[in-house]
Amino acid sequence: MAKVTSSLEPANVVAFEPGRPEVASRGTARSIARIHLLGPMRAVSYLGPNILPKGKKARAVLGCLCLANGTRIPRSRLAAMLWDRVPEFQARASFRQAFRELAVAFGPLAGELLWSDRESVGLTASLCWIDAVAVVATDPSAESHRAELAARCEGELLEELNGVSPAFDQWLLSERTRYSEQLRALLETELSHVHRSNPDAHARAEIARRLIMFDQTHEGASRILMRALADMGERAQALREYGRCREALRVAFDVEPSAETHALYEAIRMFSGREAKSEDEPDPPAPRQRKRVKAPPPAERNRLRVGVLPFIATQSPQEEGLAFSLGQEIAAALARFRWFDVVAPVSLVQRSSSGLVSEDLLRRKELDYVIDGALSADAHNYTINVRLLDLTHYASPVWSDRFALPVGELHRLDEVVTARIAGQIDPLILYIEGQPKRRKQQGAMGLLFLAMPLMYSMERRKYEEAGSYIRRALEEDPDNAMAAAWAAHWEIFYAGQGWCRDVAETFRNARELALRAIKLDRDNAEALAIYAHICAFSRDFDAAVHYFDISLRLNPNLAFTWAFSAFTYCYIGEPEIALQRLERYRDLAPFDPYAGLFEIGFAIAYLLNGDYEKAVMVGRRVVTANPEFVNGYKPLIASLGHLGRIEEAKPFLDRLMKIEPSFTLKLFAEVYPIKQERDRDQYMAGLRLVGVPEG
Repeated sequence: MAKVTSSLEPANVVAFEPGRPEVASRGTARSIARIHLLGPMRAVSYLGPNILPKGKKARAVLGCLCLANGTRIPRSRLAAMLWDRVPEFQARASFRQAFRELAVAFGPLAGELLWSDRESVGLTASLCWIDAVAVVATDPSAESHRAELAARCEGELLEELNGVSPAFDQWLLSERTRYSEQLRALLETELSHVHRSNPDAHARAEIARRLIMFDQTHEGASRILMRALADMGERAQALREYGRCREALRVAFDVEPSAETHALYEAIRMFSGREAKSEDEPDPPAPRQRKRVKAPPPAERNRLRVGVLPFIATQSPQEEGLAFSLGQEIAAALARFRWFDVVAPVSLVQRSSSGLVSEDLLRRKELDYVIDGALSADAHNYTINVRLLDLTHYASPVWSDRFALPVGELHRLDEVVTARIAGQIDPLILYIEGQPKRRKQQGAMGLLFLAMPLMYSMERRKYEEAGSYIRRALEEDPDNAMAAAWAAHWEIFYAGQGWCRDVAETFRNARELALRAIKLDRDNAEALAIYAHICAFSRDFDAAVHYFDISLRLNPNLAFTWAFSAFTYCYIGEPEIALQRLERYRDLAPFDPYAGLFEIGFAIAYLLNGDYEKAVMVGRRVVTANPEFVNGYKPLIASLGHLGRIEEAKPFLDRLMKIEPSFTLKLFAEVYPIKQERDRDQYMAGLRLVGVPEG
């Protein structure tokens, strides 16, 4: 159950856990769309595709609905505001066309996100993350990170929609004014609170700087920043801040700083410029040495911690906001995984004079892994370099990648960059933690890490050893949703390998364990995907599709779900959709160490599509990588049968019958969950041609 110190998830705001400001609550809202109104307008669905309409009027309608924040708006009001120079009937007709364009852009999500009747329209705001709404949210969970969120969500409200119509321009001006006043008031409240209650000079300086970014002439923030800098011993910087404030006031209002601000400046200046002390003057107290906090060895903790450092803009300060936002987005995407806790950039912003993050800070945050990266841009592309460091003994790079994104396609940042980074890191960490020589985590999660590579071997002895680890994990922590979910996973594959005595009982156990995991953690995407797979094997295909969809809404970057759901689409007779989902799996996790088991989905889809040559090519690769995986042989053998390559298929059939001696066509027809009779007949015909016993 990953946790994160981020104000942004791919589609929602995360609540912070009291008492642990750097680790957020595991609860997540079930938002399915993210809409940006600040700066260039953007809108993406939970699966990544752009859902922003192209027309300016349709975008204006979307902006109005977003800022209404779930309130119903009369059609007549929107029509009159956006088409204020045409007759009413024509304005209403134009509005209907724009609203239809918006619905088409939203695609299959329109039914959930939009609602309308003859008189009014609205947006289901509870299913959306909207940047301008999140920045000025008044709920308590937003207070601790609003300033940081405001710093990242830069740009003017609906800045590209000027000139839509005179009436709309007037409305937009009032909305921008209202937004600015709300944001100013909230930031001032937070600054006042931190000034009174937070003795940490770094925290005071950070919040003051963010308010100054919003209002260069805010003297109160400038004074707090000057005091904080002086407390940190950076008196020269405090004096420079006074000069900056003075110049901003002169340019904006042609006035001097207030007497209070000037007095503070003089006090800092005098202290900084004191003559050397006389011999009889007592020595100043020695500065308190900060106690070095050592991270406990991983053996003393039951969960991994992954930190995401602030990304660096290497070429221009103009990209700093985007770089910082990218780091936050990656942290938020990783927070949807349930294997580890995530510490986001907002908690790791302290850097040394060299520009590097302090090693002491990383140690105090007790991190096991850290992600860092850099962003650069030219006239055509953004380039993002990212790497994963293992901090077990020292900072050792274990993965790196490079991503390019055209400048004009910033709306695809989540799809092209964030999703792929998160999708690759999750299986990589699981693989590293499962290695025999790895220093192990303790508790239930440590036992699950031990079990995973043994499960994926598909060797019976190792697989049953994995089952013992999973059972111990459940005994140690009965409320651990991941342990229950993977116990269900273990049961279903144990049955699939033909090792269980009572298939029906095994499926009942698997279903109960999966449901238990979901009850323990409703937002656990892996548990939902495992339950969906069980539904598919039980021939409850509608339920399987439904729960796979929920799983992807909770974590669209979970390659595991994309792969598992592909099997279901094969079973229901839609191999083309299965191939699309497998390609998404491969796109998210191209170097998944356990890809061999999931690649069998390609072979099944190609077989059902009649592309037997491709099925054979993939099937050979699968059985080579996982020679004990019984279901890897079946599409390979069937495809070779359809191609008439019987002799070539014989060794694979012999191997299959040795691993699963009870396998017959009758058993296949009874157990294998293929919905369409034509698909079952096609599959069985290929097996029959090679000589699989009828049974």
